Amino acid sequence: MTAPALIRRTVRIALLALAFLPAALPSTVHAQSPAAVTPKPVTVEWVYRVKYGFKDEWWALFKKNQISLLEKQKQLGYVKEYTVWAPGAHTSEESRWDYRIIIVRASADAPPGQSEGEVAKQLFPDQATYKREENRRWELTTNHWDLPIHIVNPNAE
Repeated sequence: MTAPALIRRTVRIALLALAFLPAALPSTVHAQSPAAVTPKPVTVEWVYRVKYGFKDEWWALFKKNQISLLEKQKQLGYVKEYTVWAPGAHTSEESRWDYRIIIVRASADAPPGQSEGEVAKQLFPDQATYKREENRRWELTTNHWDLPIHIVNPNAE
């Protein structure tokens, strides 16, 4: 047998062996595939305390900008639902709050194009006005926090 023929034969045998290699491996080796990660919904609470006398102005700015963003994110699927809460009675200044917004998001991280910043650029092409209004809203906010929250099952161990 000539050298080129021997090389061709060796290559054919090697290719044939490679073709049957997956079948020869234990089933656990080729059955392993990356587990599909299903994102878990995340619930976040935004709480705001507004300067006395400015609640109407604050709410108008919040509704125009933040509620619009939440609505768009809901249309896109990142926000599953949200609820705006206001107190029905007054409390002491230390524990006073004016608005709580409970948001259920599809996952901890926004998909591409659905983050607050990206959606804000889509909804508000005049970014200078948007930023000015958001700065004003923050000037009127005396206290604020974002808090990831979860439901506690009292029957769980």
